[in-house]
Amino acid sequence: MATFLYRLGRLSFRRRALVTAVWAAVLVALGLGALTLSGQLSDSVTIPGTESQQAIDQLQAKFPQAAAGGATARVVIAAPPGHTVTDPAGHAAVEQTVAQLKAAPKVSTVADPFQAKSISPDGRVALAQVSYQVKGFELTDSERQALLDSANGAKQSGFEVEFGGDAVQAMPETGATEGLGVAVAAVVLIITFGSLLAAGIPLLTALIGVGIGMAGIYFASGALELNSNTPVLALMIGLAVGIDYALFIVSRYRHELSIGREPEEAAGRAAGTAGSAVVFAGLTVIIALAGLTVVGIPFLGQMGVAAAATVAIAVLIALTLLPAILGFAGTRVLGGRIRLRRNPGKASHGERWARFVARHRWPVLLTALAGLVVVALPALSMQLGLPNDSTAAPGSTQRKAYDLVSESFGAGANGPLLVVVDMGAGKDPEALKQAVAGISTLPDVAGVTPPRLNADGDTALLTVIPKSGPSSKQTEDLVAAIRAQSEPLRATTGGSLAVTGQTAANIDVSEKLSDAMIPYLALIVGLAFILLMLVFRSIVVPLKATLGFLGSVVATFGAVVAVFQWGWLTDLLGVESTGPIMSMLPILLIGVLFGLAMDYQVFLVTRMREEHVHGADPHEAMVTGFRHGSRVVTAAALIMISVFAGFVLAESTLIQSIGFALAFGVLIDAFVIRMTIVPAVMSLLGRHAWWLPKKLDKVLPNVDVEGEGLAKALDAKPPADEEREPARV
Repeated sequence: MATFLYRLGRLSFRRRALVTAVWAAVLVALGLGALTLSGQLSDSVTIPGTESQQAIDQLQAKFPQAAAGGATARVVIAAPPGHTVTDPAGHAAVEQTVAQLKAAPKVSTVADPFQAKSISPDGRVALAQVSYQVKGFELTDSERQALLDSANGAKQSGFEVEFGGDAVQAMPETGATEGLGVAVAAVVLIITFGSLLAAGIPLLTALIGVGIGMAGIYFASGALELNSNTPVLALMIGLAVGIDYALFIVSRYRHELSIGREPEEAAGRAAGTAGSAVVFAGLTVIIALAGLTVVGIPFLGQMGVAAAATVAIAVLIALTLLPAILGFAGTRVLGGRIRLRRNPGKASHGERWARFVARHRWPVLLTALAGLVVVALPALSMQLGLPNDSTAAPGSTQRKAYDLVSESFGAGANGPLLVVVDMGAGKDPEALKQAVAGISTLPDVAGVTPPRLNADGDTALLTVIPKSGPSSKQTEDLVAAIRAQSEPLRATTGGSLAVTGQTAANIDVSEKLSDAMIPYLALIVGLAFILLMLVFRSIVVPLKATLGFLGSVVATFGAVVAVFQWGWLTDLLGVESTGPIMSMLPILLIGVLFGLAMDYQVFLVTRMREEHVHGADPHEAMVTGFRHGSRVVTAAALIMISVFAGFVLAESTLIQSIGFALAFGVLIDAFVIRMTIVPAVMSLLGRHAWWLPKKLDKVLPNVDVEGEGLAKALDAKPPADEEREPARV
């Protein structure tokens, strides 16, 4: 592979105009496709096969007028102090609002508060339930605005009107604040290279790669139903790895130039050596992200595949477009240096840190492990869930509606449950009576609305109001208790029941995601062990690397719980609401952090192995390898942390939590695991770190990630041969 990449690098360098034109054409073509053929992104989170989804499918077939699965809105109308919604002025305001709601586009039904008896006990608040013919993500901005405009008359009369439900939720967007991470990454690159030109090249190629990836996602949305968070994840990952992969290759290119190589030869060697490591690093991220498809959750698999495709584009650009741009830059990447570098006569910071860790390996190791344990402790109380109006930003209409409903009707009114009662082939009304009676006696039920029957009279729909909020454990238990009544109902009457609605669907999705986390983690850990065993030809080093990865994951879980569930440092980080951790976050974090952790492991430890194979003392092999790899790994980690941290300033809590988790995870894995625990353990183990059974050594293929074999072959060739070889590409 290293030889192929060497030739590809030289070819791209020579044909730089053609290579650049091809990538520009791809960007323009996908950009035009995204502008003209893109579809609507979805904010729905459903999993086929769950009871809530099966119940929705049943209603759509037998009870289409119920508009099951469509968007919903809760419209809360509050009278001014000293007035009620039941007095003449209040009654008129409510009726006017209901009439406007019924006239709003795509609305299926509106439950009049006076007919549905959804008036608060003190008479001050009325609650109207709105059902739409389409899902929330299918609503246009103008249709959402029509919903909000329905309250204008009541507001002008002095009434407060707030809106909740998924019909009000707009698609998450990225803003200028996320660009702060890119700005910080640029500063890190300038400090690392000491050159504006050299720093600008990784940023340019990363932005091109992200542009192609994002355009491809929006182009695909015209034919596929993609989750609204899919492009955000792809943007986040694509920027980070795109900058990092270009950083590794540009660093090697500058090194080759500094020792006297011609620019074309330097580009080829950079692609063959650092490019080989980039391919392996990219593959680990791609496999981890694409592995999300095996957990059986469609929207998560789509997000993983889209992000994996963006990473693949970043790798291809690093191996082709980057050498082409280096062909335009030539030796100028060495010029115009900004003197921020250390005195070359002194030992580097990396070397001094490695020797310090080696001298004090036990105290350093124990301190680092103790710190990980302390940070990880909050993970023991992690509660998973999906966002609802209770986690909306304070001051938003969704949060105000949630608080008004909770104060006036109880928290459970924010998360009503829909119970579908199938009365069987005999249409036995006893099944419906028994279902209503059984549900009404459950301890956490605040009320059950009168049943609605379909035209055939064989299916009924009940609305159950819990006493507890939609994210509470009590509501989760209530859903399970109602579902447990289905079998006794079938045994006595031949009927059955199922629970659906947004709250029940969120519970089902969270449970499915939670159940998938352990198998996915096992898959990732097993994959990590095999890949690292191939690279390092050792059993101990992969075991240490995977255990370190698990440590960084658990510590990150703890930090996420402390901030987004417990509310620590929320003011500092700009987190406006707390609540259960997003159900999809742990699996996403495991997949992404695995790939990034393996990147740092490879770039640090491969040079240690190379020194060891060449006969260096284990202690000196660790120090030398750390000295060569620490600077670029530090820069890469700081860039990733900066890019991910920029997303903490986003408006969506999910995007905030993903950005924080990835930034903190990279911080822990790079600086605590790879740059502290790894050198300490390598110093402790000495030669034993490279132990591999002889039988296994014969079976395993030799993966030359560092391109060491290529370098030896090229250095052994006469100059004439070296120049003729690439000409045969």
